[in-house]
Amino acid sequence: MTIKTINRYLLLLFFLASLSLSAQVDKNSDLYKTIISRDSLLFKVGFNTCDIRQFETLLTEDFEFFHDEDSISNKKKFIYNLRNGLCASTKTYQLRRDLITGSTEIYPLYKDKVLYGAIQIGIHKFYRITPDKKETPGSSARFTHLWLLQKDTWRLARALSYDHDNTTTTANKTAIFDNDTEIEKWLKENNLPTLGLGIINDGKLQQIKVFGELKKGVTAPYNTIFNIASLTKPITAMVALKLVSLGKWDLDEPLYKYWIDPDIANDPKTKKITTRQVLSHQTGFPNWRWNSPDKKLHFESEPGTKYQYSGEGFEYLRKALEKKFNKTLDQLAKELLFTPLQMNDTNYIWDKKIDESRYAIGYDPKGNAYETEKRKTANAADDVLTTIEDYGKFLVSVMNGDGLSKKVFDDMRTNQVEMKPKEYYGLGFVIYDLGNGEIALSHGGADQGVQTIFFILPKTKQGILIFTNVDDGYKVYEKLLFHYLGDNGRKIFEIETKN
Repeated sequence: MTIKTINRYLLLLFFLASLSLSAQVDKNSDLYKTIISRDSLLFKVGFNTCDIRQFETLLTEDFEFFHDEDSISNKKKFIYNLRNGLCASTKTYQLRRDLITGSTEIYPLYKDKVLYGAIQIGIHKFYRITPDKKETPGSSARFTHLWLLQKDTWRLARALSYDHDNTTTTANKTAIFDNDTEIEKWLKENNLPTLGLGIINDGKLQQIKVFGELKKGVTAPYNTIFNIASLTKPITAMVALKLVSLGKWDLDEPLYKYWIDPDIANDPKTKKITTRQVLSHQTGFPNWRWNSPDKKLHFESEPGTKYQYSGEGFEYLRKALEKKFNKTLDQLAKELLFTPLQMNDTNYIWDKKIDESRYAIGYDPKGNAYETEKRKTANAADDVLTTIEDYGKFLVSVMNGDGLSKKVFDDMRTNQVEMKPKEYYGLGFVIYDLGNGEIALSHGGADQGVQTIFFILPKTKQGILIFTNVDDGYKVYEKLLFHYLGDNGRKIFEIETKN
């Protein structure tokens, strides 16, 4: 840049910074949605597909583009460079621009109390796409956009792109994960007593780490035992699916042949419940019967008609399995999963083998410990005790379909019922549709003093497993997800947080 160009660039930055801005608008506001819609037209439709017409329509006639590494462009020059550069027919690759989730801020501009413009601030990342559809991450940059309302149409008047490849945000700063000391510091800042982290790469459990303390002055060991709450359900699901693969159980056989709950014995819908409905949360049961006024089990919808999360459904399946095989669920799990996978620290119940000195007690956000419930009877939906290493082995086994027939493995990963756009339930697992034929399998767990979650990507053979022992442990998920799963992590986050 020349001195004159630099001065002009700095002058504009100063001008934008000194504008009298109203407070940042809410993400559910009409203005926020409008600007994001304009941004999407300009970049998802225009830039990402080289539809030059979008720029011709959405840029003001006096548009100026300021780039910290490529000088200043007016509208004519900007469109010329786009058409003959990034979008040239001779180009051997394509660029894709993505907004970094959570980085966008929008501020309205008023004159005499009349809205005339908006400032959009954020961070975007660019990806290079080769003809064979392989993506390579490119640069990241901060941007500031000045949008003006001209004759009832929003157009982009000024665009600044700066701080290339030095961008960090609260949601996207990841350097701390390269340093165990920094992670420990980060946990203290977030009042997180214990964090268990398992990383899967190339279909193998590559990294097992546990940070924090079990109690004051007692460092949490790598084999810390956690209560994993609803991460129990995928284990129960795999017990059932392995039995199906062995020809000993039927996904679509009505469960009343083996078990009928006394509370619904006289309801004809009882004869419709199947294992497939249980594993995809379509039994019509509530989560737990004790939430009902009479504390009894009831159908809240017709079985097989819609998604309704239910721990009761999994317990119903447990009782049917135990009646059929004359064994407890924990015995079946040991035979089919825990012993073959050498999950030696995993149990549905508390027994004499549990090393309580390694157990991560649950806490509330103020640091008060909850009383530990020592379950003596297996619950198919909740409270399994395990370690990062054991559950990591389990997830690798799930990813590879170990012990499952091809049909059952395919059924497990097939959308059985929609929860919301791009998010479904398969058999025992949440399925995120990431596009381009790629999915993520997931499940979360939450109880008093427990927040746990995992994501595995069958196509890329990646995964992340997160255990925490505090009510608000979920607050660390986003950073970990972005750091270890990158663009796929952001896609998952966007699907999960979208209304």
